[in-house]
Amino acid sequence: MRYENRADAGRRLARCLEYLRDEDPVVLAVPRGGVPVAFEVARHLGAPLDLAVVRKLRVPWQPELGFGALGEHGVRVVDQAVLSESGLAPAERETVEDAERAELERLLRHLRDDRPPLPVAGRTALVVNDALWTGAAAEAACRVARTRGAERVILAVPVGTEAALPHLRTVADEVVCLQPLRHLGSVGAWYADFGQVTDSEVATLLSEAQPTGTSATAPLPPSPPESGSPDREMEVPAGPVRLAARLGLPSTPPVVVAYALGCAGGRHRPPHQCVAAALHRAGLGTLLIDLLTEDEERTPHNAFDIVLLARRLRAATDWLRRETGLPVSLCGAGTGAGAVLEAAADDEVRAVVCLGGRPDLTPPAALARVSAPCLFVVGARDTRLLGLNRLAADWMRCDHRVVPVPGATDLFTEPDATETVADLARDWFTTHLALPEGSSRPLTSA
Repeated sequence: MRYENRADAGRRLARCLEYLRDEDPVVLAVPRGGVPVAFEVARHLGAPLDLAVVRKLRVPWQPELGFGALGEHGVRVVDQAVLSESGLAPAERETVEDAERAELERLLRHLRDDRPPLPVAGRTALVVNDALWTGAAAEAACRVARTRGAERVILAVPVGTEAALPHLRTVADEVVCLQPLRHLGSVGAWYADFGQVTDSEVATLLSEAQPTGTSATAPLPPSPPESGSPDREMEVPAGPVRLAARLGLPSTPPVVVAYALGCAGGRHRPPHQCVAAALHRAGLGTLLIDLLTEDEERTPHNAFDIVLLARRLRAATDWLRRETGLPVSLCGAGTGAGAVLEAAADDEVRAVVCLGGRPDLTPPAALARVSAPCLFVVGARDTRLLGLNRLAADWMRCDHRVVPVPGATDLFTEPDATETVADLARDWFTTHLALPEGSSRPLTSA
């Protein structure tokens, strides 16, 4: 997906950060390029906007490559691997650092314009930039937020290199990257307009950002229901392993959706977080759960072992019922879709949604035993996957529906596709809150 400009990227990023609205975050923009992105995020969330001023330490003969970054409050980050590979001599490195430290001081005086930094201590700091390359500038910005006393630090970017994310997740409490790419290439290639952002533009956006980040021309969407407990990371017991998961429970939800992902780290991916946020706004609970550990994911066939994934999902849903006392619905993406159908074949759940997944991996006999109403959401442009979903649906005897999303492919990365998918899932789950017809076993454990 290519963004029209930084403002467009900010609006798209903001939609996937809805779940932070109740945390009352402070948005910290990384100048200069991150400011137009952060401005849209702050306006959408109704949050105050401030700066996390950093300067990238660039390799002189390859300016897009950074070997580190400097930040206000004395923050300094150096990527030793990049530094070694670049062959930069110590004297050359010192020259770069001295120049960037002077520019950092100039920016602090010029961009803040006598405005004191907003208080961040004890709050959630949402650090926003326009892209990730090596991740050094993002790391420095997150460390700036820490030095200012932030209780929780979240990094959010529209596009970035996949390789930078694991380390950044050790620096920030959470990392949201709309498009994590194995081969990023030039950052500007992902924007139709990636012109330089000037100091005057930064000053204008900061002055336009009202104290709450609201705007009369861009009304905010309705706030989600008040949380009974915030989203929290946890480990769910599933036989001999403990699976990484994220549990979110709005106040008095009627049902909790076990959202199965057939990979490690899937719960962090923005499309799944966007769907979970939409379910939260509808008052439903969610458990985003990775059905494989990081070590297991290194063996490719594990992701296609539907029997293994379904066994773990059954254990997780049993745990979820015991812990919450709530009935359960199931949602699955990727090979997790096959797992939820295999699990639903022998369990009475309220409803099932498969998002661009592989239900064809579920044996036909299991598909025929599913009694819960089932929705298959597939990108219309992925004709092969659409055919596989329709083939699986043909084996089912329960109420079911296959919905192609116009203009979308398998990952739903096209403009507005994720929002469409989230709306379809929300409507299906809220419509089917009652027990499936003919069910008799209780949905909660004693």
